[in-house]
Amino acid sequence: MSLLDCVIVGAGPAGITAAVYAARKRMDFLVVTQDIGGQTALSGDVENYTGYQFITGSELVAKFEEHLKQFGVRLKDDTPVAHIAQASDKTFEVRTPKEVFACRTVIVASGRRPRLLNARGEEAFRNKGVTYCATCDGPLFADKDVAVIGGGNSALDAVLQMVKIAAKIYLVDVNPQLGGDAVMREKVLASDKVEVLNGAVTKEIYGRQFVEGIRLEHKGGVRDLAVAGVFVEIGSVPNSNIIDFVKKNEAGEIVVDNLNRASVPGVFAAGDVTDVPEKQIIVAAGEGAKAVLGVFRYLSQMR
Repeated sequence: MSLLDCVIVGAGPAGITAAVYAARKRMDFLVVTQDIGGQTALSGDVENYTGYQFITGSELVAKFEEHLKQFGVRLKDDTPVAHIAQASDKTFEVRTPKEVFACRTVIVASGRRPRLLNARGEEAFRNKGVTYCATCDGPLFADKDVAVIGGGNSALDAVLQMVKIAAKIYLVDVNPQLGGDAVMREKVLASDKVEVLNGAVTKEIYGRQFVEGIRLEHKGGVRDLAVAGVFVEIGSVPNSNIIDFVKKNEAGEIVVDNLNRASVPGVFAAGDVTDVPEKQIIVAAGEGAKAVLGVFRYLSQMR
């Protein structure tokens, strides 16, 4: 088993940018990922990525992937990472269900996954009307009434996508006021297709074979909404359970310094899996670049 300079875990904006920088540094490295694009692939309209006044999430991911291919990056995709382990004080192992990759450094850029609502019926109706991706599943609900659960940017983005598709959208937010970017809020509130229900708690998702409605606690009473689709957009949790020997915060995010170093020398992390507060595509990309530059500096000092 050859010893690589670095294994990059994940191929979202952080992992892809890290790979481009690593290729330019002529490092001996590998990218291991379950998918390409991460949360970006689930985004609808992206209007705040420098260089593009407007681009969809899928289009931006295609640009990222094209950039990777230009450098001939070694990529193991459709490959989930099961565990990252310390092999010695200066080497690590990235383990998948079928292979083990040894490396001097590792960059954890594994991103995040959608947070579950934990309402009655959520699991029973998953993929039967309950979805966590408006970009992926929105077209299935053309001309139907749907509910979007959440009040932040991910929920607002889902609403703006569904305005073009659905008949009516209920935006169900447990908080007294919507969060997210002001520009997105204004667009949502301007649509006559959207009804916002603040201070509403989703208690149950119900139906027969497929979703037929949701039950809310709202304004001291119970309200039922007849909907065919439920888009759960209440944030996400970090994919940090693959590594257990570095410091994490209460949210499970990997704690990094301003050089993207984790608490164990040789381990770096970047993007939404870390405790860097702003979960944005452009921030993750910048953090990926910083992480590789840190790796390069670390390896240079080792040799």
